[in-house]
Amino acid sequence: MILIRTYLVQVISRRNLDAQSFILFFGLLDKAYWLRCLQLAYNYQIEHPVGVFLWKRLHFPILKKGFITMSAIILGHKHPDTDSIVSAIACTDLYRQRGLDVKAAAQGTPAPETAFVLERFGLQAPEVVTSVAGKDVYIVDYSDLNQAPDDFKDCTLKGIVDHHKLGDMTSSAPLEIVIMPVGCTNTILKRMYDYLGFVPPKNIAGAMLCAILSDTVIFKSPTCTPADKAAAAELAEIAGIEDIEALGMELFTAKSAVKGVAARDLIMRDFKDFNMSGSKVGIGQLELVDLKLLEDRIPELLADLAALKADGRHTAILLLTDIMKEGSLLLMVSDDPAKIAGAFGTTAEGT
Repeated sequence: MILIRTYLVQVISRRNLDAQSFILFFGLLDKAYWLRCLQLAYNYQIEHPVGVFLWKRLHFPILKKGFITMSAIILGHKHPDTDSIVSAIACTDLYRQRGLDVKAAAQGTPAPETAFVLERFGLQAPEVVTSVAGKDVYIVDYSDLNQAPDDFKDCTLKGIVDHHKLGDMTSSAPLEIVIMPVGCTNTILKRMYDYLGFVPPKNIAGAMLCAILSDTVIFKSPTCTPADKAAAAELAEIAGIEDIEALGMELFTAKSAVKGVAARDLIMRDFKDFNMSGSKVGIGQLELVDLKLLEDRIPELLADLAALKADGRHTAILLLTDIMKEGSLLLMVSDDPAKIAGAFGTTAEGT
């Protein structure tokens, strides 16, 4: 028995395993070796097809036998936008297909654009979670502590999927990290589906497409890449969407619903705090079909940015982006407005 056990672990470790032989011997092993072999299969699932086979075929039976319990949440950033919430939903589906016991979560309720997407494709909003102490957590669409729950240091970080620069999160244990320089986290998730040999359900594919359209401003953003366009086309085919541009305009029409919305709520629709050389800088963005929708509310927005800055920030910024004219108006309140304006190659007005 000891020889058989040692042989199996060595063979799996070399990633040179005949699956039928593995299953034949698997029943002879005790609980500890079930767990050991399962962990090895999990570790190699992304890199090796045998690992994928083992994880898909053997993980769920193990769960049913009660040998192991694994539960984690997949969580987006504070003030979640469409990419954040849909990433949590899509990543949950993908990881469940891999055999992980996970559930989607969000740090806030959906903004109007995101609510439109969820309703359009028949998806439920993730559970709102603002405390993660003692939990296993995968994060999507960020890796900065400023955007995580306040008690994040008390959770176990299991993985990151993101399209931004690497932030200041750390982990005491090995974890999965997939970060790519593309325009949207859902573009990365589409690549992960492809790599692992899975396909997103039709409704999730539609929501993923919307997230890409939102983050890339219907492919007009300078952050948009060929990978984003390719992923969008493939997701549209899965979701049965024939006119991507028309869907994008529906999306931004919903996003432009600003009438009667408080200034703070508008700013926080897509607002993130960043640590820039030791200074806390908050940046929000509103993408609209016409800036005239907020033309008469600029003084109100500036006043609320001043209140946000007073809450421990060096700078508070709001970008008002006209998706039709492909330009932005930058509103800011800062300790050093000239420096911020200089970063954009312009000068500050009214400061």
